[in-house]
Amino acid sequence: MYNLDKKTAASPVFNDENGVIELRSDTFTKPSAGMLNAMMSAKVGDDVFGEDPTVNELETRMAALFDMEAGLFCPSGTMTNQLAIKCHTQPGDDVICDELSHVYQYEGGGIAVNSGCSVQLLKGNRGRVTATQVATAIHPDDVHKPVSRLVSLENTANRGGGACYNFEDILEIKKVCRENELVLHLDGARIFNAIVAKNQTPEQFGRTFDSISVCLSKGLGTPVGSVLLGNLAFIKKARRFRKVFGGGMRQAGFLAAAGLFALENNIERLSEDHANAREVSDVLASKNWIQTILPVETNILIFSVQAPFTASSLVAKLATEGIRAIAISPEYVRFVFHLNVTSGMVKRLISVIEGLE
Repeated sequence: MYNLDKKTAASPVFNDENGVIELRSDTFTKPSAGMLNAMMSAKVGDDVFGEDPTVNELETRMAALFDMEAGLFCPSGTMTNQLAIKCHTQPGDDVICDELSHVYQYEGGGIAVNSGCSVQLLKGNRGRVTATQVATAIHPDDVHKPVSRLVSLENTANRGGGACYNFEDILEIKKVCRENELVLHLDGARIFNAIVAKNQTPEQFGRTFDSISVCLSKGLGTPVGSVLLGNLAFIKKARRFRKVFGGGMRQAGFLAAAGLFALENNIERLSEDHANAREVSDVLASKNWIQTILPVETNILIFSVQAPFTASSLVAKLATEGIRAIAISPEYVRFVFHLNVTSGMVKRLISVIEGLE
């Protein structure tokens, strides 16, 4: 399916499955023994000179996987997103995105700081926008208005509970972009979760988007890194701005090797994380202190609570049981499942939830 060559401080000590159950984010994953071995045996060079063979291999393989011309390895998904926005826009342009988008909510105001752009926010459905909304948001050719230049989608949508786009909806948005000469970028922080959940292919995304940010350090389980994809001219421009942003790395092959290992070993297993999220969601649905649960499509489970709990008090209670979660609002709690959350941990989590009244 993927065209790959297969081969808390002050917390008490817990004994089940190596201790604490970490559900705050899939960024907390630790490299497996196999991944560490791949990293330690990586061939390296100076990537700023373009001479790190493992980085070059990762960039080439990721680009080929998505049927795009080139890739650029960067330290973070925030950097790859911000590089894309910088390369696609001019100061004074407008970026169209959902109001919950990571590029707007969680990247330090980078759209304004790095690119000098304004933002047209759309109120989508769990982080997903429609072609009609995009078309309505496009400014007319008017000197009083910023120039609508870029549409940014997030798939899966983090604050939407890991919601996925139907690909037909993306194609409709692409049609609007093409008709209005807008660029289409994908924040694919969890794009492989979407691909697995919706039985899609990377090539579909690569042939539709002008640029894609693919994160390696979430569900794929690497310690660091994201890859920005696009055509040759775009990546050449992004490489220059990566230097300006301070993102040039030297012997980065040690990190890139983790990405290559993840591509070969950690994609198809994402379905296990999705199943774990659904299983826990079913248990939560039976509790009288649960108010709402967002539909579970991938590895993110977001739910709201009511008396006797608030989000913060529930998180604190779970922490006494060695379960780390995060309150994303006064009512809502988020669990994120990943490769370090084992079946034994899921059973223990369910047991704790069933005992809460």
